[in-house]
Parts: sequence; C-alpha cells; structure tokens
Amino acid sequence: MHSSITVTMITKNASTFLAESLTALACFDEIIVLDNGSSDNTIDIAQSFGNVKVYESEFIGFGPLKNLALSYASYDWILSVDSDEILSPALVEEIGELVLDEKNVYAILRDNYYKDRHMLCCGWQGDFVMRLFHKKSVKFNNNQVHESLELPKDTKVTKLTHTMKHYTYQSTAQLIAKMDYYSTLWAEEYRGKKSSSPRKAIMRSLFAFVKFYIFKKGFLYGYEGLLISATNTNAVFYKYMKLYEVNHQILPKSKSKPQASNSNRTLSL
Repeated sequence: MHSSITVTMITKNASTFLAESLTALACFDEIIVLDNGSSDNTIDIAQSFGNVKVYESEFIGFGPLKNLALSYASYDWILSVDSDEILSPALVEEIGELVLDEKNVYAILRDNYYKDRHMLCCGWQGDFVMRLFHKKSVKFNNNQVHESLELPKDTKVTKLTHTMKHYTYQSTAQLIAKMDYYSTLWAEEYRGKKSSSPRKAIMRSLFAFVKFYIFKKGFLYGYEGLLISATNTNAVFYKYMKLYEVNHQILPKSKSKPQASNSNRTLSL
C-alpha cells in the first residue's frame, strides 16, 4: 500500500532531524521535499535518499507551500509529514495495512518533545493531526501560518492507533524565534480582518498564562512547563500588539500632484 501514497514535506534548515525522519519513511516509493531557502545541508541530506524528489520555492505561506508540494505528487493519496516528525515503525506498518477510503481523512497522534522530554502539558498532549488524505477532495487552506486541511462536509476523520514523535524545540532561543516569526505572520494574515488593542493583548495574554500553566498543567513539568507557558503567553501578547500596529499604520502622503487619468493605462498590481 505504500506504493500508492506520496509523502510530502516542506523544509527550511531542517538538518537536525531530517535524516531520521526520512529514514523512517524508507518504505514509501515517493517523498516530495519542498525547500524554501535552506542555508544548511538540508537539500544535500534529502538528495541522499533514493525515494526523495527535491523542489525549491520561496516562502509563500505555509498553506500555499503545502498545496504546492501536493501538486508535485505522483499519487493521489498524500501523507503530509513535517521534517521534525519521526513515524514509528508500528505507525508505518499500520498505514500500509489500511484499506484507504477517499471519504476518510486519517489523523495521527503526535508525542511532542521539548529537547528529549515528552511533554504532556500546555496543550501538547493528545495532539491528533490530520495527515493522510486524498488530494482530489482535500487540500490545505491558504493560511500563512497555522494552516489546516479543508474538508468536504461528508468527510470522516479516522484516528490511527500508533504514534509519531515530534521534536518541537531544542532550546529557549528556538522557542522565542518561532514565536516572533509566527506572531508576525499571524498579524499580517489578519491585518484589517480582526480588531486589536493593547488592552486586548494584555487580557488575552493573561488568560493564556493561566490556561497553559494552571489548567493545562504546565506547573507539573518544571522549567520546561514554565518556559512553554510563558512563550505561549508572549506569543498571544505580541501577535495582538503586532496586529494593532499593522491595523494602525498610516501611509505617507504623496508630495507629487496627481496625474490625469488615462483610460488606456493598466495598473500593475
């Protein structure tokens, strides 16, 4: 059954776990790796695997990138995997034994890790993600960040039994960098579509800390739980502050006189 499934993966500077991730996918005939500007040896690692085809694109948003990867797939069934996710042998075997149904989307449980610690707090536990689907009926939305699958109304979501490891972050610096990057993308995504204010940023971030550190049991996981809760809190604060700024940007007034209109002139957008 693996011969009827294409694995898709988008990458950028993914060398840390890429070889391990691709090794776990060795029994799949085709893996599409779509790289968006790696400066490390990500592409070299990917090209060293015989079942991998490498393509490159500038960053156009996570949703559009994943849909672009789908367009390169030879098979209609898609298994979407991130470069820091490692499928267990049991999960690979389970996927191979499936009788695939086009009306189904298959969800996989991720075991999320901070460094080498399995984190069962802060919303990282019970993390089922929809990853196996038929590309003629299902695709990703066009969100710049936090992309997800668009499902037909009659779609059934089937949860698989076995899991994969997800090595989310290896340091505080990585957490902060991704928080900053994603909050910027989120603000640009919702520019002019959502309202924001400093008060909203404060109130939502305070609620976020209570949610992640208390209700989602971050306090039980030592410094890692505190770090993740604080980062999630900052992410909420900064994304609403960034949205407030971009919603209130004032474009500079042009000093030149307006030109006479010309009905034959085309606009370059």
